[in-house]
Amino acid sequence: MTILEEIIIHKKKELEIQREKTPLKILERSRFFQRNTLSLSDFILNPDKSGIIAEFKRRSPSRGIINDTAILEEVTTGYFRAGASALSILTDQQYFGGTTDDLIRARELNPIPILRKDFIIDEYQIVEARSAGADAILLIAAVLTPEQSENLARFARSLDLQVLLEVHQALELSHLNEFVSMVGVNNRDLNTFNVDTGLSVKLAGEIPPGFVKISESGISSPLTIKWLKGFGYQGFLIGEIFMRAPEPAVAFSDFVKLLLYGDD
Repeated sequence: MTILEEIIIHKKKELEIQREKTPLKILERSRFFQRNTLSLSDFILNPDKSGIIAEFKRRSPSRGIINDTAILEEVTTGYFRAGASALSILTDQQYFGGTTDDLIRARELNPIPILRKDFIIDEYQIVEARSAGADAILLIAAVLTPEQSENLARFARSLDLQVLLEVHQALELSHLNEFVSMVGVNNRDLNTFNVDTGLSVKLAGEIPPGFVKISESGISSPLTIKWLKGFGYQGFLIGEIFMRAPEPAVAFSDFVKLLLYGDD
């Protein structure tokens, strides 16, 4: 069994417990459920921003503990002030150390779009994302069928949430549908956790027009962003390089300064 298969099995069990604990009707009464959402794609394309979706995560299955002392409030507001186009908040607790409370707190403090990053396999999680203040959700093609991707994306759009579809191979582009706004190429193989930013280049020409292109994982230098922009990428989901620093917000700020003003 791969780690990805293990995660999905656990996620299904987790969902059963969560449904009992917090029924849909409770989620729909959340103070954030009726808020006007922000357009993640518009913020990514805003030339006044960095194009970076800055991620907050404490650990991962492949890396173990990344940063278990970082304070979410300090990191996310620091990301915002330094020019992040959006935030990505990991809400999986078992494998990434996140919670929906992290998402709620980030929403309370930041006026930019927030992507709920999790292994979404059920409409319940989309309602949960809306109730916690998310503006967009991640759908991972590797754990869904094309039909499931379309059904979940359609449901997300009905709640005014944008959809970022994550792919790792050309075959997964068959999951694209009219309810998806953005395509994220994950340079990390979720089965082996090997990383190759060249994958974004390989798939760039395969992504149909009309979708915002985002490169995810393995980006550790402003030079890589500049390189990927040449292949049509407009957004970049980055987290680990910042979260591994003693002060993630400072690391992000330095990175953006190099991206915008450096000559390296």
